[in-house]
Amino acid sequence: MSEPKPPTPTPGDTYKGWLFKWTNYIKGYQRRWFVLSNGLLSYYRTQAEMGHTCRGTINLATANITVEDSCNFVISNGGAQTYHLKASSEVERQRWITALELAKAKAVRMQAESDDSGDDCPTAPPSAGQGGGCRNSEIQSTLRTMGSKVEDLTTCNDLIVKHGSALQRSLSELEGIRVGGDMGEKIRQVTERATLFRITSNAMINACRDFLSLAQNHSKRWQKALTTERDQRIRLEETLEQLAKQHNHLERAFRGATVLPSSFSNPALGNKGGVSGKGDASDEDDDNEFFDAMEDPAEFITVPADPKYHRRSNSNLSGFSSETGIDDQSVNFDELSMASNPESPQTLELEPVRQRRTHIPDKPNYYLNLWSIMKNCIGKELSKIPMPVNFNEPLSMLQRLSEDLEYYELLDKGAKCQSSLEQMCYVAAFTVSSYSTTVHRTGKPFNPLLGETFELDRLRECGYRSLCEQVSHHPPAAAHHALSEKGWTLRQEISLASKFRGKYLSIMPLGSIQCLFDKSNNHYSWKKVTTTVHNIIVGKLWIDQSGEIDVVNHKTGDRCHLKFAPYSYFSRDVPRKVTGVVTDKDGKAHYVLSGTWDEKMEFSRVMQSSKGENGTEGKQRTVYQTLKAKEIWKKNPLPEGAESMYFFSTLALTLNELEEGVAPTDSRRRPDQRLMEDGRWDEANAEKQRLEEKQRTVRREREREAVKAVCSPEEAVNEDSINDSPLKTDAQETGTEASEVSDESAHQDNHQALWFEKIDDPVSGETLHIYKGGYWEAKEQGGWDICPDIF
Repeated sequence: MSEPKPPTPTPGDTYKGWLFKWTNYIKGYQRRWFVLSNGLLSYYRTQAEMGHTCRGTINLATANITVEDSCNFVISNGGAQTYHLKASSEVERQRWITALELAKAKAVRMQAESDDSGDDCPTAPPSAGQGGGCRNSEIQSTLRTMGSKVEDLTTCNDLIVKHGSALQRSLSELEGIRVGGDMGEKIRQVTERATLFRITSNAMINACRDFLSLAQNHSKRWQKALTTERDQRIRLEETLEQLAKQHNHLERAFRGATVLPSSFSNPALGNKGGVSGKGDASDEDDDNEFFDAMEDPAEFITVPADPKYHRRSNSNLSGFSSETGIDDQSVNFDELSMASNPESPQTLELEPVRQRRTHIPDKPNYYLNLWSIMKNCIGKELSKIPMPVNFNEPLSMLQRLSEDLEYYELLDKGAKCQSSLEQMCYVAAFTVSSYSTTVHRTGKPFNPLLGETFELDRLRECGYRSLCEQVSHHPPAAAHHALSEKGWTLRQEISLASKFRGKYLSIMPLGSIQCLFDKSNNHYSWKKVTTTVHNIIVGKLWIDQSGEIDVVNHKTGDRCHLKFAPYSYFSRDVPRKVTGVVTDKDGKAHYVLSGTWDEKMEFSRVMQSSKGENGTEGKQRTVYQTLKAKEIWKKNPLPEGAESMYFFSTLALTLNELEEGVAPTDSRRRPDQRLMEDGRWDEANAEKQRLEEKQRTVRREREREAVKAVCSPEEAVNEDSINDSPLKTDAQETGTEASEVSDESAHQDNHQALWFEKIDDPVSGETLHIYKGGYWEAKEQGGWDICPDIF
């Protein structure tokens, strides 16, 4: 790849570019990104590291620059640091030499200017120890001189006060004396005291002039010294931060790098360094080779494919399409087919589409003592913690589940694919896109009541409609079904297991998601990763997604393995990174996906794969030669003012909008959620407690009926008396939670979901709730009499 031609350096410019740096005999010269700025030369492994990890810095003010040959040169600061560098050409080397010499001259000049010409110290740049001692003695001497001047001013002030008082008394006596013999004596005393006052005043003026002159002479110098000290402190803080990161890396590498020789097992890497031992032994590049294992490194590496594959893909489009899916041009064909598809929504719009709302009331700023609530909740299930609405957002979990359809276009495109491997890429991108709305959403959704539903009818606008229902309460589980006119069906049943650990909250979604395509009969299934909410007690809340997902096509055996990398402060990777590989039933890789779950995903086709170097744990990483990556998904921008509207997306803003004809159990009709959206949080808390108590009463009644159905009449009477006893408090009810959970299966069997039924899926082998039909027909006929009264 040809690098962009850097501009000719000029004094004061920041100069950046790629150079090859000598590391060791095994690796030889390695490509590094160098940055020259403010007299400091720093380098990084990649340009992406500039924001967080500097690999080394050398101060050019005390460095020597030596040219070895047409491309090589050496920078050394006297033995502590030595960089053996090589440019790609003689012209490039000369550009760097020019930039380095200019930066060095400027750094030396700035250091010389910082020393005032009147210093007692020598004008030549002193060593660190000598310069510090000289500056310290000079400051002490100046402070002593100024202290003596202040003492002189204090003495003069006392004398002025004393002589001024005496002069005032003499003048008063002179006014009251009669003309006589004492007149001459009094006038002489007044004259003497006036003379003393004038002398003292002159001394005071001279002392003030000396003090002012001394302060003016040193103020400019002190300002320079203060600026220098501030800059040095900033550099020291940055250096300490880098040292702390490197120290942490070294500790982790020392604990985990037990197979040291394996990282150097590839002999091809040693051919680059057939030069004498001229690299410094302390170069951190050697140690950093082991950091990847501590950070759970990527299992594969991608490199650009040989240009011959690009020519092949253009000349043999149909062959590759039938074998591995799409290539560089097939995306354009897909877009054309979508534009010309007679089933597109434009042909179905016979009347204007409804205008959805784009704004909700701003979130109020209410103070809440978080610790007073959380300190008694450590170790408990999130669903069993009584939470005020202050921690919520005005949406239910059913509505959050429906937000997975925000990027439904990915499934529309997948339904048009001829290749199952290409279709897998779109399904995997859809899987990742469902997490993009969570990056700023730290509010907890409302726990749905048992039997609560939520419909999302976007048939006219987007060609799909979906239905969610809360099918279980303990553990909480929701079933979701979405059907599109474009030929796909999405269904999922999600149950949440969550634990509060004091500093963070972990949410583990259980259950599976399935996607079925009508045209190809491909049946996909996958599970969700773990969501972690950090800084629950102290600090700003932030969310992370971590774990692995296997998207499986049960018809063809194709598989996509997605890896969500957990965020690490010391990681060299971009935050929220996601990588994936699409393989066929034989394990052959066809596509590579990469990106972040909060921004975008790209995919590229694999042309060739080979085994690369071993990691520190003895695992061989695969090297994939791929075509140029193409963007498959990108996050939609948030609406204006989203930070004051719970960071809702455009779709989320419309989910709780009131609509006519929805079921009485729909989340839009939930009163506590509506009150919270309107900003009436105190009323929302009271309503929330009322609904929860109503649900407990219904649950106890359901348990009582279940007991009567399986027990003898005498036992049933005893059970009724216990449940109806006024001595059974809420605390005792919570204490009997273990026995309630043990009878959970009976309680769940007693509740029958209204719109879903539990079946065993013969394709995936999983048991889940499937939509049994009837909801949309009931909506058209207004037949909501079968719905329970839950609100």
